[in-house]
Parts: sequence; structure tokens; C-alpha cells
Amino acid sequence: HTPMYFLLSNLSFVDICFTSTTIPKMLVNIQTQSKAISYNGCLIQVYFFTVFIGMDNFLLTVMAYDRYVAICHPLHYMVIMKPHLCVLLVLLCWFVVSWVSLVHILLMRRLTFCAGTEIPHFFCELAQILKVACSDTFINNVSMYVVVALLGVIPVTGILYSYAQIVSSLMRMSSAGGKYKAFSTCGSHLTAVSLFCGTGLGVYLSSAATHSSLQNSVVSVMYTVVTPMLNPLIYTFR
Repeated sequence: HTPMYFLLSNLSFVDICFTSTTIPKMLVNIQTQSKAISYNGCLIQVYFFTVFIGMDNFLLTVMAYDRYVAICHPLHYMVIMKPHLCVLLVLLCWFVVSWVSLVHILLMRRLTFCAGTEIPHFFCELAQILKVACSDTFINNVSMYVVVALLGVIPVTGILYSYAQIVSSLMRMSSAGGKYKAFSTCGSHLTAVSLFCGTGLGVYLSSAATHSSLQNSVVSVMYTVVTPMLNPLIYTFR
């Protein structure tokens, strides 16, 4: 019932939902040899995919803050990280990502698509859908960049700031054993963050560098399947 385990349980739930958004449909497509998806089904997939990838980012950020408080303010840890604050932070994350995703869907509803539109991906990814739209997507693209800043850049900045403070605090410790013991509590979280952010960054760098839909799909599998699968193993070993 400690804050970190409460956050871990939420991360596990989000990871299960994250993979369930894309993988079952992909398996059905493979089994039936049909790659069709309805318009409404595609919108639903975009909505939940955006929600859960945003939640992953925010939860990793809250967990970084938890490690910051535990290492930099150990005597005040239980006072600061009260159960109601943890619940409030998680609910705030759900509220933000739900509304951001809803805005995306409402903006997508105004777009028109040609009959028989093909999405060069194994699921309905927002960026790929905007590329095949038959109407002007300027507002949608601007909105997407704003969301990337909100759901990506801000959480990563928070994580980097937390670890900068942690490293600064560790540098002031005189005992090498104390430094190792304190930093070892961050090992699992750092590994999860590196996997998630590294693979996510790889997807967008590869899509910018190449127009190969197959290569983009292969890289996307890393953060939609492999990373959520590895998270429980990383924390279990810890």
C-alpha cells in the first residue's frame, strides 16, 4: 500500500489496456486475413490509444516525483506522498489525457476520407490517419504538435528535473554505500522510462527519416507491445 506500489498497480492496468487497444484487432486481422476496420472503430482505437499512451507518460512522471521525494526528502516522504495525494495525481492524469484525446476525436470528425482509404500501419495511429485524409488537416496537425508537447515533452522534462535533483542530492552524500543504496531504488524506473521514451522517440525519428510503412510498423511494435510486456518483468526482478 506504499505510494510506489499504488502507482505500479496503475501502470500495470494502463499497460494491459494499452496493448488491448491494438493487439486483439491485429490478431483478428491476421486470423481472418482481413485488414478492414470501420470508421467509428478507427476513431475509438485512436481515442483509447492516445489516452493510454498519455497515461503511461504521466504515470512514469509521477513515479519520478515519488523517487525524488523519497531520496531528497526522506524524512518528509510519508507526509508529502499521502494516499489522497497519490489518488489525486492519478485522477488528474486521467482527466487531462481523456479531454486531450476527446479534442483529437472531435477534430478528426470534421475530416473527410475517400472510399477505400488505406492506413499504412497495423493500427489507427493519428499521424498516419491525417496523412491519408482528403480534406485540410492544418488544424489537426497543429493540435497534434500541441498534444505531443503536453503528453510528451512536459512529462519528460519533469522526469529529467526529478533525476537532476536526485543526482544533486546523491553528490552531497559522503558514503558511497549510501549513494548506491539510494540510487538503486531508481533502477527499475529508469529502465522503464528509457524503454518507453527511447522506443517512442525511435518511432518518430524513423517515420521522419524514412517513408517505409513496414519499417515504421516494426518500430511501433517496440513501444506498443514489447515495452508494456517488459514493465512487469523489470519491476518484478527489482
